[in-house]
Amino acid sequence: MTTYTRTQSDQLYARAVAAIPGGVNSPVRAFKSVGGKPVYFASAQGAHVIDVDGNRYVDFCLSWGPLILGHSDPQVVTAVQAMAPLGLTYGACHAGEVAMAEALVAAFPGAEMARLVSSGTEAVMTALRLARGATGRSLILKFEGGYHGHADALLVKAGSGLITLADPGSEATSAGVPKEMAGLTIALPFADLAVVEALFAAHGERIAAVILEPLPANNGLLVQTDAYLAGLRRITLAHGALLIFDEVISGFRYQYGGYGQLAGVQPDLITLGKIVGGGMPLGAIVGPARILSLLAPVGPVYQAGTLSGNPLSIAAGLATLAQLSDPTAYRRLEQLGAYLEHRLARTGIPWLRGRRVGSVFWPYFDVGPIPVRADTISPVAIQRFNGMYHHMLHAGYYLPPSAYEVLFLSTAHSEADLDGLVAAWAQAAQQLL
Repeated sequence: MTTYTRTQSDQLYARAVAAIPGGVNSPVRAFKSVGGKPVYFASAQGAHVIDVDGNRYVDFCLSWGPLILGHSDPQVVTAVQAMAPLGLTYGACHAGEVAMAEALVAAFPGAEMARLVSSGTEAVMTALRLARGATGRSLILKFEGGYHGHADALLVKAGSGLITLADPGSEATSAGVPKEMAGLTIALPFADLAVVEALFAAHGERIAAVILEPLPANNGLLVQTDAYLAGLRRITLAHGALLIFDEVISGFRYQYGGYGQLAGVQPDLITLGKIVGGGMPLGAIVGPARILSLLAPVGPVYQAGTLSGNPLSIAAGLATLAQLSDPTAYRRLEQLGAYLEHRLARTGIPWLRGRRVGSVFWPYFDVGPIPVRADTISPVAIQRFNGMYHHMLHAGYYLPPSAYEVLFLSTAHSEADLDGLVAAWAQAAQQLL
């Protein structure tokens, strides 16, 4: 990027703050952590986005994860274009939603049914309601830093987007959540089975479900061991609580299916989003018939949505899954991830590093152990990322505007894209030394 101007973006932001709360429709877009004003995109193709001022960036945010094939993948676009003239929404049954449900069930061992919804947040809301309906219990256990959407019951010690907004003296990390609602959610630190066992020993008969990302990626990439996940499975089975894996980010990101399969742990329910919509709004709850059949209209647990199983989202999702069914895609993503690690190691800057699993990379710019718990994340790592963020923008690299967020790779990225990213990081790091 030879020149960098923000005139059009800044003008749009000035208009936005008068018409939209904070000028954004999702707080993570607000650049509050890194400073400055948000970038306004005009177009995107493959691994690249262009903003309204004509600046071109290599995109490592990828709409926060769903674009595993890159922006505007030709096969996905063709599928959506073929569907659009036939109807944008029906509010009624159609063949595509049956095909999607069948595809999701086939991808997850032990799954027998899937209910389609419009977002990951909605999928998690429904999963928790199902858990309470199935067990007759009220309490939910989540983990500190885990973000599972903005439902009231889950905005308790939640993830990255809330870190700079939360009231430290509040149980909930959002105003508007009644203390009675927050009191039904217990938050414990990750990577400590003993505290989970102690909680269940004291209150196991009241806990409906344990919910977590099997690979937590909303407050850093806090990798948990397979033994830890297996321990949660053991504890929940012993006490009659459900285990819910929130795979909104990890579903189909590491293999055709879920991260839980890689860890060898089968939960009771799985929530999906992002990739299964191929870049369009879609979510799902997947699980056994004995639990899913509790949903209305056959069961007493109510859930509904006019746009659930929207035909355009289904078209995009099926076109994406069709390509991911070829394992070549995942081999390519692993190659790119390994290449990024290799290039970073060659910079010779000890703290210029991070944690990677497959095609997800968390820049963690400090020395010492890389955290597996939210409360051990180094302030220095956060400061360094924030201090380099605008250098990266000027260099032509769009990253999630928060040091707590992860970067995503797609099959549309190239080794040259990663070479440039690392070179820009190294240049910015030299200015901080």
